[in-house]
Amino acid sequence: MTKHPIPILPTSLYSAAQARELDRIAIEEYGIAGFVLMSRAAAAVLAHIRQYWPKASRLAVFCGAGNNGGDGYLLASLALEQGMTVAVFSIGGLEPLSGDAALAREHYLQGGGTITDFDSALDIAADVLVDALLGIGLARAVAGVMAEAIHAINSHPAPTVAVDVPSGLNANTGTIMGIAVTAAITVTFIALKQGLFTGQAADMCGEIVFASLAIPEAVYQTVPAHTFRITHQPLPRRNRSSHKGHFGHVLIIGGNKGYCGAALLAGTAALRTGAGVVSIATHPDHAAFLTLHQPELMCHGINQAGQLQALLNKATVIVIGPGLGQDAWAKLLLVNTLASDKPIVIDADALNLLAAQPCQKDNWILTPHPGEAARLLACSTADIQQDRFAAVANLQKKYHGVCLLKGSGSLVATAESISISTTGNPGMASGGMGDTLCGIIAGLLAQGLLLSEAAEQGAYCHGKAADRAASTDGERGMLASDLLPYLRQWVN
Repeated sequence: MTKHPIPILPTSLYSAAQARELDRIAIEEYGIAGFVLMSRAAAAVLAHIRQYWPKASRLAVFCGAGNNGGDGYLLASLALEQGMTVAVFSIGGLEPLSGDAALAREHYLQGGGTITDFDSALDIAADVLVDALLGIGLARAVAGVMAEAIHAINSHPAPTVAVDVPSGLNANTGTIMGIAVTAAITVTFIALKQGLFTGQAADMCGEIVFASLAIPEAVYQTVPAHTFRITHQPLPRRNRSSHKGHFGHVLIIGGNKGYCGAALLAGTAALRTGAGVVSIATHPDHAAFLTLHQPELMCHGINQAGQLQALLNKATVIVIGPGLGQDAWAKLLLVNTLASDKPIVIDADALNLLAAQPCQKDNWILTPHPGEAARLLACSTADIQQDRFAAVANLQKKYHGVCLLKGSGSLVATAESISISTTGNPGMASGGMGDTLCGIIAGLLAQGLLLSEAAEQGAYCHGKAADRAASTDGERGMLASDLLPYLRQWVN
């Protein structure tokens, strides 16, 4: 596979229903025939095959019975015209198709193409496979001969190009419906589908490329998006006369007995993100030792509510949760923190305590991983991962403020919209990453970003720092502290 620059993608994301509506409007209101759109889609996929695998001469195209299969038949026709060797496999028999898909298959046959009914015993010779089996309307688990075909595709040594979405992947949620195609690239049309960017989609889609099929911009104005990809928004340049008081005072509350490292990571991340001052309210047993690791932090041992209140009064932004624990000391600190009117970032054990006694605030950011989100919503982790969009929306509805659901394709929900961060890598599956994230978010809040901006840019910057760390030394064995030097680079 020839490497290419990462393609620039639109920021607006759509559900399957919205994508179908865009398609309908283009056909019915703008007079673009469905067969024309299908032809453009086929040409776009073939162009990307030529671009990524310029030496490929043999294609195996797997066609389903719907419009996705129609795209496949027209792609096969174009490939034949260009002198490629093409084998087309029909899944589900050669029963009559309808509409544009039927026209596409007839066009392929009239051009001299042949169709083979798929059988798992077939020996398929190809340089590139094309998945044109299932489109965006999948509503139930894949089974039977369709599942066998997907298994055959995934077992083949040649790379696979997915047409619009990898078959078996839910275009709305990013979950695998029984079994799904593992693609090297996914060429998606007209609208970026939201399910391509979160959950299990990261393992299925490969590189995502977009083809608008020359849809007029006015079509998109009729179907407003409510989900967006997060992009980097540079921080404003600092005045030469700036001092630390201009960039906020972050208070990190946490670090119970044996867990001081979590508070240290959060505090250091806030400093590296640009906060003017960072204090840590922690357990008295180790307050004096934290500054040995990071002398710029101001650490305070807290035994009673009065000691915490003095620190709360000085703070611009509060983080509670890293290494907090769930004992009486932790509960005392959380109760007093929630009484503050300052912006608050809630993480880790503070979320677990909140799940036991839910409340609502408009000026906080919740940052749960799927397990914590399950406790907050009184469901299972599997329920959260089954539909991450619904989960983060339900979190925001129940607790208000801004909610950030961590994971592959982290989601940020406000009352108005959901955004997705597509940065990050599997090396982040290690302890302390969440502590670093909440420190980053707090550092951005301290510098004047809005709650939603801080959550979005925090998630983006966190993942980007991890990507840079991985590019230097690899993903496996990455530590949360490895991100710290790259945080400073990224915010600058």
